[in-house]
Amino acid sequence: MTAPEIQVTVLRATPSDRVVLDRLLALYLHDLSPHTGADLDEQGRFVYPFLDRYWTEAGRHAFLIRADGRLAGLALANTHVHLADSNWAMAEFFVARRYRRQGIGQRAAQAIFAQLPGWWEVGVQASNTSAEAFWRAVLTAHTGHPPEALHADTWAGLLFQFRQADRLQPPHRVPC
Repeated sequence: MTAPEIQVTVLRATPSDRVVLDRLLALYLHDLSPHTGADLDEQGRFVYPFLDRYWTEAGRHAFLIRADGRLAGLALANTHVHLADSNWAMAEFFVARRYRRQGIGQRAAQAIFAQLPGWWEVGVQASNTSAEAFWRAVLTAHTGHPPEALHADTWAGLLFQFRQADRLQPPHRVPC
């Protein structure tokens, strides 16, 4: 007997979610620290310096990821891109360890891409082979073909770029 599929929900975060996002970002930055060289501040925290900008600057979107209603991660998307043709960058993407390798991250990423049509880029630190494998699998499933790794002078790692087409809803039809 197979387990029921986990329901994945992606919600836009609001300023009232700031503390939760801050805590999730600390976990995320801790996970990434071997690849980024990030260190604790003097209060023993990993701090994400751009969080407040997600409610004060245009072109920034914060999301909370839930699995069966439970908080499972976050995503931050913005328009601070490295490739000239890109409209959106997946700035940060985090799924808590308990929820990894269950398809939650893939479904969450696809839900976020669908909300923001246009050209996307996803950057991966060169040493983060787990993230590279994750994004290659997600983008292959999402686009139907393996992504090509690109490079930019402004990013010390790999960049994957793809187009998220507008998803048009079928016209509403009234039965005769």
